[in-house]
Amino acid sequence: MRLLVGRIGRAHGIAGEATIEVRSDEPQLRFAIGARVQTDTRGDLTITSHRLHNGTLLLGFAGVTDRNGVEALRDTLLYADVDITEQSAPNEYHVMQLIGCQAFLESGELFGELTDVLNLPGQDVLSIATASGEVLIPFVQQLVPHVDVVARKVIVIPPSIDGVVK
Repeated sequence: MRLLVGRIGRAHGIAGEATIEVRSDEPQLRFAIGARVQTDTRGDLTITSHRLHNGTLLLGFAGVTDRNGVEALRDTLLYADVDITEQSAPNEYHVMQLIGCQAFLESGELFGELTDVLNLPGQDVLSIATASGEVLIPFVQQLVPHVDVVARKVIVIPPSIDGVVK
């Protein structure tokens, strides 16, 4: 699947390096030297340099040798082909692996469909569309004890008020 992994920002220096707004959990993999990233308007770009400067990722691209070349690429979105069926580590999932999964209660009853994953400061929160409306469930082991992305199924323990599931 083609996923957005970054955006080219302003030029840094005069040697053709660009600041990158990273939109990937794995920038060291997505932006490794020699990696190719896709764009909608400029074709593929090959990464020739990769370094951090004061917490900002700086990249160099093949054929871009000066500040003017980088400025011509400014605001270009960068994409990579990502195999979302592959799990990088236990209990780590890509948002696209989760969206569309059916959410079931521990009893086996269908609860709803997972429609979004909200990345909040405290933890990620699952948004589940149910017959009675949207339900938000913190994506923690105690409330989401089982995730099976292959079967497109999650088990959830929704919040309740006075014993009634909302």
